[in-house]
Amino acid sequence: MMINRSLEPLVKRSLFGGKIVLIYGARQVGKTTLVKRVAEDSGVPYTYLNCDEMDVLNGFHKSTTSEALRSMLGEKKLVIIDEAQRVLNIGLKLKLLVDSYPEIQLLVTGSSSLDLANEVSEPLTGRCDEFWLFPLSVGEVWQDSGKMERDRELEEWLVYGSYPGVWNLETEEAKSTKIKQLASNYLYKDVLKFNEIKNSEVILKLLQALALQIGSEVSFNELANTVGISKQTVASYIDLLEKVFVIFSLRPYSGNMRQALNKKRKIYFLDLGVRNAIINNQNKLAMRDDVGKLWENFVIAEKYKTQLGLGYKTNYYFWRTYQGQEVDLVEEKGGKLRGWEIKLKPKKRKQPKDWGDYSNASWTQIDKDNFWDEIGK
Repeated sequence: MMINRSLEPLVKRSLFGGKIVLIYGARQVGKTTLVKRVAEDSGVPYTYLNCDEMDVLNGFHKSTTSEALRSMLGEKKLVIIDEAQRVLNIGLKLKLLVDSYPEIQLLVTGSSSLDLANEVSEPLTGRCDEFWLFPLSVGEVWQDSGKMERDRELEEWLVYGSYPGVWNLETEEAKSTKIKQLASNYLYKDVLKFNEIKNSEVILKLLQALALQIGSEVSFNELANTVGISKQTVASYIDLLEKVFVIFSLRPYSGNMRQALNKKRKIYFLDLGVRNAIINNQNKLAMRDDVGKLWENFVIAEKYKTQLGLGYKTNYYFWRTYQGQEVDLVEEKGGKLRGWEIKLKPKKRKQPKDWGDYSNASWTQIDKDNFWDEIGK
């Protein structure tokens, strides 16, 4: 089943505007499908180069001048360069191309923002439009569905996640097998290739510890003791896991309120299927004791994917006071604050008293009954 990605019209509008179009995202989220679809819909003949293929990779490595690079690309006006982070000095080579041949539209993807973004940040300043593609969002999957269908499929979303190659499978057994393969083969392929990651067991233990703490404030000291590495190494690995699109973090919002916490962060997974595969728990919701954590991660991840994936300039936080008052998700946008209480079961709750001290703040509850109105549209 072909699912329309929300990012597609934004990418199309950026074509032939004099800039390189860069799309970041984890493996298997649909980057190749997206860029090929965009290229085909453009009506312009295009060249597709996959840097996972050795002849393409060697060709880029050997091409050190603009003329050699142009010869390698061919005569087409639209060129897709897939998995570009594998090319040494890719930023400088893209700069050579865009400066020497501005009539060519380069459509570039990368699975790791650590490699590609670092490579292109300085050479391509002002020369590129950047986008982020994530696993499927609820708005993309359920845009034409009714409440009954959404409710029926919600459990599978919370257990198996929303990677396109998983979501399109028919049986739970097939989904289970696929997400486990993806979590091990593709996740570790990007994470473990970096020189500082020498032990796959350590990174797995860290991911398992993070998976069990979603919704809770994370202490790097406690994680270091649990995993058996230094606090500095924990911080480095978490930064790496964010840059290869496995996890993301929320920092606390304090404003000028003294009693608001301002140190620890919360960490969530971009895909719950990956999270559940890491802890080897794909049980149905009725058999689990972490449903509340799954729901919180689900809602916050949907908000995060939407705002970053569509280029919204939105800051997300959580809020908690020393007295224990909490707001699960805080959005800061346009000088206003919006807070959400995230609970699966519908039940009327009261806004935290001190949250009302912010004059520019509102507060809403997200539960199973109203989530579509809050995050699906």
